[in-house]
Amino acid sequence: MKQNLTLAIDKRLLKRARVVAAQRGTSISGVLAQELGRLVDGQEAYAQAKRKALVYLQSPFRLGGTGIRDREALHERQDLR
Repeated sequence: MKQNLTLAIDKRLLKRARVVAAQRGTSISGVLAQELGRLVDGQEAYAQAKRKALVYLQSPFRLGGTGIRDREALHERQDLR
């Protein structure tokens, strides 16, 4: 269901918007609807990506290395003894 909307904009902007709409082969209303749709979709995609990133941050990273067995082995320096 579509809803009408009243919008107050500068005359110069309106004139330029008419040119853009004509170049796209649509009306100013169509241009505004498309751009608002992109804005809302972008916000939703951002929110989804943020949720996904936060889930990744909650789990530990696996880098594929092997663990160090003990602290002594980490600091072992045979050449200095």
